[in-house]
Amino acid sequence: MPSLSYLVARLLQIIPTFLLVMIFIFLLVRLLPGDPAIAMAEAKATDAQLEQIRHNLGLDQPLPVQFLVFVKNTLTGDLGRSIMLKAPVTEIILSRLPTTIYLALYSVVLAILLAGPLAFVAASRVNSPVDVAIRSIFQVGLSMPVFYIGLLLLTVLAAQLRWFPVGGYGKTFLANLYHLILPALSVALYTSAIILRNLRASLIEVLDADYVQFARAKGLSPRIIMTRHVLRNALVSTVTLLGLSIGNLMSGTLVTETVFAIPGVGRLMLEAIFARDYPLIQGLTLTFAVLVSVVFLLTDVVQSWLDPRLRQS
Repeated sequence: MPSLSYLVARLLQIIPTFLLVMIFIFLLVRLLPGDPAIAMAEAKATDAQLEQIRHNLGLDQPLPVQFLVFVKNTLTGDLGRSIMLKAPVTEIILSRLPTTIYLALYSVVLAILLAGPLAFVAASRVNSPVDVAIRSIFQVGLSMPVFYIGLLLLTVLAAQLRWFPVGGYGKTFLANLYHLILPALSVALYTSAIILRNLRASLIEVLDADYVQFARAKGLSPRIIMTRHVLRNALVSTVTLLGLSIGNLMSGTLVTETVFAIPGVGRLMLEAIFARDYPLIQGLTLTFAVLVSVVFLLTDVVQSWLDPRLRQS
């Protein structure tokens, strides 16, 4: 496993990333068209009332002052109060975040279960009809956007055949597995196509390597060759790709949760943008940045475990 110094070094590298993300978020939110005071005020609010709201939100302060307040509050865990939902941003995000994480993990598990076995089958029968068929099927999944796959599954499996619910979220673990199967599958079909393509190429390359040929010549069993020499080396690049896919998946929940009416942070972000809810947009963007950074950190840890040479580099 990676050493403690390696983990500490990777954690320290995240700090400047977060600082840049905070600057970017702060400036981007201020550049959005519209006035949050108007969105927050009553329809017949006077100019004095609007000014009072801007003062309460700190929007009448210079931008550097607003940014320092934003950084200070964020470091103390105070992400402000939502203009739209009239509640602390931290509480709102924590109440919606488990749904999004559940959907992301569900999608990743499905993608691995779909792509892993088929990649081994395709790599062991290179250019055979089976290999061509597997690649062709997943190429179709790769060429279609996630939201289009989702709409297709909704139309056929939910609206016409009524095998699955159109949207929503369950109240138990098994109910969630049932309710989220279509959104998770729509994401998994796209992600599995990427994983299969990369894992198949890595397996073919490793299976033809000299050290694998030497292991065969020594008479090692196929199981030992696969577990000790092939799988570990072939997974290095695939783990990188999987980490990037999960990072994209987290940001892509905005579309998926909107299409399937799932009450997660992705759908909440869209609602916050339409409402010009500055504190909520900032809090959600920071949350996405933290999640993506954690995924990349875990990806690096797994990579360094698979290939110790990466720790030295």
